[in-house]
Amino acid sequence: MLMKSIFRFGAAALIAGTTACLASDDITGDAIPIEKTNFASALGVDLAASTKTARGAYYRDITVGTGAAVASGDSVFVRYTLWLSNGTLIQTNTAEPQPLPFKIGVGDVIAGFDETLVGAKVGSVRQLIIPPALGYGPYDNGPIPGNSVLVFNVQVVSKK
Repeated sequence: MLMKSIFRFGAAALIAGTTACLASDDITGDAIPIEKTNFASALGVDLAASTKTARGAYYRDITVGTGAAVASGDSVFVRYTLWLSNGTLIQTNTAEPQPLPFKIGVGDVIAGFDETLVGAKVGSVRQLIIPPALGYGPYDNGPIPGNSVLVFNVQVVSKK
C-alpha cells in the first residue's frame, strides 16, 4: 500500500493493495522483530543510530535536508528505493521523470511509510525500516513475501 495504486506490479508496482488484507486482528503471524532481523550489510542499516516509532518502525536521516519539515496532511513528492532485509532490490523510482506524490497521514501509502516520514525535512534522505505489521503483514504482495521487514531509502524532494 505505499501508494494504494502505486506499488502493485503492473502499471506502477507495489506499495498499495493491502488495506482489506490487513483487517484481521493478528497481522504479524510469524514475523521476526526488526531487532532480530539479519540485514544485508550493503543496506547500511544501523538500528542503534535510528529512531524507533511508538508502533515499531525505525528511521534515520542519512542526509538532513534544509527545507520545511513534513507534517501529517502535507502532500509530498519523494524518490525512493525499496529492498527486502536480505538486500533484494524490489523497486525504485530514482530514474523516473517525476517523484512519487502522496499525502501524509491519509492512508495513501503503507502505514510505516506514512509514519516514518513525518518530521523529515525537504531535501532529506531518510532510511526507513518498516516491520511487517506496518507494511504488508503476513500477506505476499508481488515479490514481497509475507512478514517481510522493508528497508527504504527515501529522498523528500518537495512538499505542499
